[in-house]
Amino acid sequence: MIELFLVFVVFGLLGGILVIVNKILGPRRTNPTKETQFECGSPFLQEEINPFPVKYYLVAFLFLLFDIEVIFFFPWALIFKQFKREGMGLTALIVMFAYIFILLVGFIYAWKKGAFEWER
Repeated sequence: MIELFLVFVVFGLLGGILVIVNKILGPRRTNPTKETQFECGSPFLQEEINPFPVKYYLVAFLFLLFDIEVIFFFPWALIFKQFKREGMGLTALIVMFAYIFILLVGFIYAWKKGAFEWER
């Protein structure tokens, strides 16, 4: 417990020291361009800003969701032999089928909601 406290103290002090050193040694020059507002890669209130469609974010989210869930197959596959040796192979298989069923329900839900259709 004391080690964890020491880690927080040391890195807290290090962070504070780095901020102070940056204030002391950092450049202080400024210009009008640095002082203008800047948002999302384009100057403030620029005309003709085309935002990404919401569909892009939905597809990216679904990809991450299913990709991360599929990653859990690899550790399970690595220890499945060990489960079989211990006589728990059927239990491990049932648990994985339950996991796949939950993934399938989520996939069907996204499909029924039209998450995979580009044109509506």
